Amino acid sequence: MAASSVALVWYLVIAGPQGGMVVLPSTFDTREQCTSAVTEYQKQPTPAGWSVQCVPSASPFADEGESE
Repeated sequence: MAASSVALVWYLVIAGPQGGMVVLPSTFDTREQCTSAVTEYQKQPTPAGWSVQCVPSASPFADEGESE
């Protein structure tokens, strides 16, 4: 088993106007899949102050305490 290529898992992060943040458990294999989901989300009317972004698994936002 060669672990030469590191595959990041992308999370969809939705941030609210009061500083609230939701990390959706759905994961994407590539950044392109995640950004296309963000694009689809932004086509809908969204509440003022809300933002959506893609965060890689290496981000502290997605840290679930898993380490080896």
